[in-house]
Amino acid sequence: MRFEIMRLDDVDGTTVDSTVVDAASVNRIVQQAAAVGQRLWIRPADTPAS
Repeated sequence: MRFEIMRLDDVDGTTVDSTVVDAASVNRIVQQAAAVGQRLWIRPADTPAS
């Protein structure tokens, strides 16, 4: 499964940038964001129909 992770602005919560990663990478990104107090929004990524 893939997830879209959006980094949010500290002031107004708008999306600063986003990336799509596999499930194995989510934990690492969350840990890094937590270490510096960064806000994230994580949701399942849209996947094209097979």
